[in-house]
Amino acid sequence: MRPDEAIVNEPSTTGTALVHAEYHLFQVTDPHGPVADDLDASLTGLVSADGGTIEVTTGIHTGDVYVTVEPYAQAPETAHGWEEIAEISCHSPSGELLVTPFMDDPADLPSLASQGPGSYRLRVHARGRDRAVDQTVIDEVVESYLIQSWPATDVVGQDALLVKATDAYGAQVRTQPANDTIVIDHEDSLDTPSGRERDILRRAERGDYT
Repeated sequence: MRPDEAIVNEPSTTGTALVHAEYHLFQVTDPHGPVADDLDASLTGLVSADGGTIEVTTGIHTGDVYVTVEPYAQAPETAHGWEEIAEISCHSPSGELLVTPFMDDPADLPSLASQGPGSYRLRVHARGRDRAVDQTVIDEVVESYLIQSWPATDVVGQDALLVKATDAYGAQVRTQPANDTIVIDHEDSLDTPSGRERDILRRAERGDYT
């Protein structure tokens, strides 16, 4: 490559879909295992982790939001025109890192794990979260999200990062006290009393009382 040639960093694929949010969130999950240890939403006001899944915090309580995914081979430039931006690290055990409604099957979107199983960095962009806060019935889709991802083998020690903060809803979430929960190692979570309790609660939220 000549010195004056720029390295082109384009997403391997892209996709946009309506994703159903419930309880102020939708998720990024791997069907074969946990992707992250717990992280409270009060840190960034936009992305967190609970029960082994990444959670993206929405302004609306219940309803559809637009979600676009852009998997990259290396860290891209931060996109312009977004109100809130935050990053979080995760690990995909299967190579299928999927945008998923809280209580439904994964959305029809490409996997964010562009290079298969391994560690990734997610950069979540949000717009429109102040337009219908807490509403459950809205006539139009008012919130949009962009999730960029790229391989990150050095994610150990990388904290979640708030990149841009301009909406009122994010400021509200960041002022809420952190949940009084114990951060557990998900690899052996079911072998501990707190892990078993959290597993029961998560399944109960989905109507699974077995």
